[in-house]
Amino acid sequence: MGTFGCFEVTIGFGSGKERVDYITYDTKGVWKCYEIKVSKSDFYSKAAKTFVGHYNYYVLTNELYKLVKDDIPNHIGVYVGEQSVKRAKKQELAVDEQILKDSMIRSLAREFQKQYRSGNPNVVESLERQLRNAREEARGDRKRLQELMNFGRDKYGRNWYMDE
Repeated sequence: MGTFGCFEVTIGFGSGKERVDYITYDTKGVWKCYEIKVSKSDFYSKAAKTFVGHYNYYVLTNELYKLVKDDIPNHIGVYVGEQSVKRAKKQELAVDEQILKDSMIRSLAREFQKQYRSGNPNVVESLERQLRNAREEARGDRKRLQELMNFGRDKYGRNWYMDE
């Protein structure tokens, strides 16, 4: 909660020379940038690695990480799948924060337009319904766990089936 993200964010105005694969901004004002690399040639390509956030990360496969880990700068973190295998160190923003905000807004607007043009107005409703269902299921799981934890206890919290 409180974190907003977008794929393929072009930094700056006009043609934009750099693009972040994924960027997040949270309600505490922290920017995180993620460069997704799928192969050794992709990792070593001349394409810009846009690390402009407070925290910057590579997202790699485990096999690729083993091949390139010695060439990852000290301040860059690494995710292998969903697991953090190397923490990022906080940096000063490489560009003005307002440029990052404007860039993210433009990219989010682009994503909205793609969704709007798809002609499928139910996508957001479907995602919201899935989220509600997942939350309800989690609440039910917590309630069942609490019932199991209280099984066999009297009103004073003592186990009636054990000598205490």
